[in-house]
Parts: sequence; structure tokens; C-alpha cells
Amino acid sequence: MKKVLLALLLCLASVSVPAGAQARSDDYKRVAYFIQWGVYGRNFHVKDLDTSGAAAKLTHVNYAFGFVNAAGDCYSSDEWADWQRPVPAEQSVDGVADAPGQALNGNMNQFRKLKAKYPDLKLHISLGGWTGSKYFSDAVLTAESRAKLARSCVDLWLRGNLPGAAPGTGAGVFDGIDLDWEWPGSSGAPGNVIRPEDKRNFTLFTAELRRQMREFSRTAQLTAFLPAATAKIDAGIEVPQVFRLLDFATVQGYDLHGPWSLTTGHNGNLFTDRRNPEPVKYSVDQTVRDYLSRGAPAHKIVVGIPAYGQGWTGVTAGGTGLYQQATGAAPGKWGPGGEDYKDLVNKPGKRFRDARTGAHWLYDGKEFWSYDDPAVMLQKANYIRHRDLGGYMMWSIDQDDARASLTSALYSVLH
Repeated sequence: MKKVLLALLLCLASVSVPAGAQARSDDYKRVAYFIQWGVYGRNFHVKDLDTSGAAAKLTHVNYAFGFVNAAGDCYSSDEWADWQRPVPAEQSVDGVADAPGQALNGNMNQFRKLKAKYPDLKLHISLGGWTGSKYFSDAVLTAESRAKLARSCVDLWLRGNLPGAAPGTGAGVFDGIDLDWEWPGSSGAPGNVIRPEDKRNFTLFTAELRRQMREFSRTAQLTAFLPAATAKIDAGIEVPQVFRLLDFATVQGYDLHGPWSLTTGHNGNLFTDRRNPEPVKYSVDQTVRDYLSRGAPAHKIVVGIPAYGQGWTGVTAGGTGLYQQATGAAPGKWGPGGEDYKDLVNKPGKRFRDARTGAHWLYDGKEFWSYDDPAVMLQKANYIRHRDLGGYMMWSIDQDDARASLTSALYSVLH
């Protein structure tokens, strides 16, 4: 049965699509986040984008993260990883170690080398994230503060004026800016500043940043990561106005359910499952419909896809484990409740699949893990193609396996 279902999903990659989708099939955005801290414990380096084959199958890499400080300026959250760390030969894209005293080191220099090898690949600096969005609301509160923040972001990341380095040292590394404010007008990480005015100010800041970026370069791109929940969309995003200012937006397609609830469920299900006992039922399709109904153009919607799973423990009711009670988050390598695809694929237990919902999970009688595998990636890629959407975004590329299996499955449809 599993082989038959997988064959069916593989066949979906070759079915005919609307003429509009075919006309722009080579324009799909294939985006992956690269986490700057991955060079430490995770031992994942820019070079691995090349050796895994992922770099050849991507159009954009979002580098996470740059932060916004209390003074309303952009700054690097890890200068050592970004541009100071001398990279040894075995971790270098071209096999050449950083030389003592050279102007630019770290991940930024490695991306410069990677882009030389893949000249069509675009690199964006992502600003904010879960832990770096605390002061966004303050920084965009007035016209003067918005101009100041935009100026500092363009100066640091696009002009490449890095602290402690000669002017322009980092110029040309980044091709654009990705706004990852989590979230305008609604709660994110504890302690974040939130105001009702965030919704309007997010639009105004996006316009000011776009204006200053165009003054710097007509080709610089501006994107944003936007929430899945309807309440968060309505609290913080003026959808038509924001989308007009962006080259494209990546919308959250994961963390739709997780061990913050003690009922198991799906991390990134494609379609809504009516059997879900939660009062609010999330799905990728519902999020896409919410943005379309609020005026977002389909070709600018880039769907977020997870390369990790959400996990629960203490799930002892039997059956498939789905929508069962748990005692808490399952232990994970990097923290409770989360695990990379490359580790989950080798985890013992029974696999289950619901093609109607576009979901896949693992259950061993105690632990329940919801995660996407290559077959789900094919299903989501075909959904993106049939809906004539802009493409996909993966969080995060280090969680894919050494063969870039998830990235390759997506590329087989969206190229």
C-alpha cells in the first residue's frame, strides 16, 4: 500500500498544469533559510549547500538573522559567524582557507564564494526572527525612526559597512532584505513590544525600506516572512499594500500544531483535517486562501515548508497516535519537541500517511512525530504548481539530509 501511494504521489509531478503555471514554471522561487549559528554545534557550513547539491536547486537563500536593537538600528547578532571567523580549508566552498588579515571572513565570505559558483543564486539577510523582533515596533513608530532603521539596514547589509572593517567590506554579498518581524500587532517571543499601530507602521516601514533600497540599487529585492494564523494576519498585515511593496512573501506553513498543545497533530499539513479536535484548524491551504481572499497576488505567495518535525511523548492510547493525548514534548537533539528530518528519517517506529490531508507521521507507541518526507514535498510542490503560487521556502536547509532529499523532491516539480 505504501509503495502504491508513493508511486501515485510521484506521478503527480508529471500531470498537466494550467497554462499560466507552465508559462512561468521557470520563475518559481526556491528559497531556503541558512542559520548563522549552524556553523557551531550543528557543524553545517555554506560549503554543505554546494556538496549536498542544494545550491544548484535554489534561487534564494535567506540568511538568519540580523537583529534590530533598542536604539532602532540594524545590527549583526553574531559578528564572529557573519564576517570574523577564519574558515579553514575543509569548510571552505573553494577549499581555500581564509588567510590571516584578509578583509572578510566567516559566512559572508563563503557566500561570496558560493555566489561566484552559482551566479543566479540570490542571498537575502533576514531581519528579526523569533528572538530578534523585540524592538521592531519601537523602531518603526515614527517617520524619522523608520527612515533611520531603513538607513542602518541598507548601510550595514547592502552597502557592507561592517563594524570594525573598512567601508564597503561586505558590499555585494547580500542581494536583498527579508523582513522577519514576528509579529506586527500580535504576540511573538515573550517581552516583544507590541502596538495596535504596528499594522500600519509595518506597511509604512516596508515602503520606506523599499524606497531606500531602490536608491541604493534598482535590483535589490525585498521580501517578508508572514504569519499563518488568521488573527495574526488581520492584526498586523495590510495585505494588498504590503504585497505591492514586496518582490514576494513567504507565508508560514509549519508550526501549525506542536507540543505546546498536549494533543498530537500535524506540523505542516497541506489541507484541513475535519477530524482535528482543536477549535482552530490550521492548514497550508487555509493560509493560502486567507492571503488570496485579502488581496495577495498568487504569484507572490511563497509557501513555507518544514525540514523538521514536531514531537510529543507519553502518547500511549495506541492506534496511529494521531489526535491522542500526550504528556509533553518529545526529547529532541537540539531541544524538546523538535527534530531534524535527517534524524527523523532514521528514527524507529511505524510511519503513517494521510494523502487527503497531505501529512505524514511516525509513532512508536510512546513518541509521535509529525514531519514532511519527500512524498509530502511532492504533494506540496504540485499544490504550489496547480495554484500558480510563487514557489516554496524551507526552514531550514541544515535540517535536510546530506543528499538534499527534500530540496530535490521540491525541485523535481518546481523548476
